[in-house]
Amino acid sequence: MCVLISLLSHRVENMTKPSAGIEFFLMTFFDTRELQVLHGFLFLLIYLVSFMGNLLIIVLITLDKCLHTPMYFFLKNLSLFDACLISITLPKFILNSLSHRNSISFSGCILQVLFVIHFAGSELFLLTAMSYDRYVAICHPLRYDVIMSRRVCMSMTAASWFLGSIFGILYSYGTFSLSFCGSRKVPQFFCDVPCLLKISCSKSHVTISISEAIGVLYALSCLVSIGFSYIYIFNTVLRMPSQQGWSKAFSTCMPHLIVVTTFIVTGTIAYLKPVPDHPHLVDFLVSVFYSVLPPSLNPIIYSLRNKEIKAAVKKFLWKLSHNFYGER
Repeated sequence: MCVLISLLSHRVENMTKPSAGIEFFLMTFFDTRELQVLHGFLFLLIYLVSFMGNLLIIVLITLDKCLHTPMYFFLKNLSLFDACLISITLPKFILNSLSHRNSISFSGCILQVLFVIHFAGSELFLLTAMSYDRYVAICHPLRYDVIMSRRVCMSMTAASWFLGSIFGILYSYGTFSLSFCGSRKVPQFFCDVPCLLKISCSKSHVTISISEAIGVLYALSCLVSIGFSYIYIFNTVLRMPSQQGWSKAFSTCMPHLIVVTTFIVTGTIAYLKPVPDHPHLVDFLVSVFYSVLPPSLNPIIYSLRNKEIKAAVKKFLWKLSHNFYGER
């Protein structure tokens, strides 16, 4: 990993020194100042709601001792990944919209690719770990505390951070080892690997092709692991004699299944869809669908039907009001 970091930093240094003023130009969908400002404020609202929703989950799980379990430990890290992921792309887009600009610096583009891939890759492994947690909880409830120990949970979370960083560095180095000698108009509202490959004038994409092949194998292995976990889960649930047991098991699994499905489907659509030469509004909506929707929906999905989260919110609000009126 240290070798990859040094390669990336060496590449960035070599490319940015002679061309410190190089910029990429991100996609805009409205030419009029008024419409750009309007959708800038709209996405500012979406960003604030999403960020605060994920931050609230992190705070609740950290403060409430009743939520100090493996499932909520993973959920806290998922919210952290989502908050970081949406903060990489949307603030720059909002700033460009409100200032009527569409540029991003060369180093800024590198950082967007690095961190988007890093947090997306980390989140995929974390979702796999969460499916394993549900498998152990339902299929081996008596051994749950032994199998899902604090050490195991910490190791899984550390592995998600490590794997995400590996893919972030691989994709960043592979992408920016290419030449950009022609148009620097990125057909996307943030720096994305497929769009950068589209505007690259390099004919050979060996490094990034290898990175993509490794990424596909990684994604498939995570999907297979999640699939097997739920095969065993459903097999166990269907053998339960009580419908109350069915309801409890499915209520803990459904939010995770919805999050996994949203994350995988939106990412697959975005990366399998051909990059257009001249993006239209539909392309913008697809981009928003996979980059903004999952981080925004996750807090809602996990809180609407979760009794423990609702109880923690009420307890948190009661403490805030009690402290506020107590001081007065």
